Amino acid sequence: MTAHEWAKILRVGEGFQLSEVDPRSTPGYSGVKADGKRDLQVGLDELNELQERLFAESRVGVAQDSVLLILQAMDSAGKGGIVRHVVGGVDPQGVALTAFKAPTEEERRHDFLWRIERRLPEPGFIGVFDRSHYEDVLIGRVRSLASAEEIERRYDAINAFEAEVAAAGTRIVKVMLHISPEEQKARLMERLERPDKHWKYNPGDVDERMLWDQYMAAYQTVFERTSTAQAPWHVVPADHKWFARLAVQELLLDALQQIDPQWPAADFDVEAEKKRLAAS
Repeated sequence: MTAHEWAKILRVGEGFQLSEVDPRSTPGYSGVKADGKRDLQVGLDELNELQERLFAESRVGVAQDSVLLILQAMDSAGKGGIVRHVVGGVDPQGVALTAFKAPTEEERRHDFLWRIERRLPEPGFIGVFDRSHYEDVLIGRVRSLASAEEIERRYDAINAFEAEVAAAGTRIVKVMLHISPEEQKARLMERLERPDKHWKYNPGDVDERMLWDQYMAAYQTVFERTSTAQAPWHVVPADHKWFARLAVQELLLDALQQIDPQWPAADFDVEAEKKRLAAS
């Protein structure tokens, strides 16, 4: 199956219902864990080359393209593993990672998209948002941090913003890692049982679990309101970490293949430089 076929299978389309997605499923993939790990390594070679071509083009001013990967999920769904095992496998000089936390006092003085715009990837880069502006319509809605009218305004503002970003040359890859509450509970318990994982545990995660249904409803609305042609959402079943990593890698490959970056041609006489170097 090609990367583009992966993207089509995982894309949120008309009539999509999050409740119908099995978090333990592996849509479009018939392999098991060992196969997934092997295919992840195979795909990494192509991802590496495409990312380096993209970076090389931008360094010589040939192209202005970039990729923005937006990762959203309930806690412990595997965003960190995606960053380490997928994005972490390419040259770090061409990657820009931002892990958005609660807005600072300065950020609150601006519109919610102000801090997002400041962290968009430069041409030639793969930008990664670990959480994003979607927190402002997810937590904002579930925790009533903004009025219903303001949340409605934000959906439209997000669509307009992402349309501008896409028109400027950034391929937006939006991913929701869909974990089940049972799998999340097991992962959180593992963090409590292992001293080397205590640093990952946040007592607030249990509070958020109590609002699971409200968060799923908020995600459903996000998909209905902000999955657009320029920036579609993709839902990746995430109970199997190996599958989630493979799926996100394929989504990145699809974006880079569509850009189709090429190695820049030399702006000097290669043969003449060979002779000069040999004689030096």
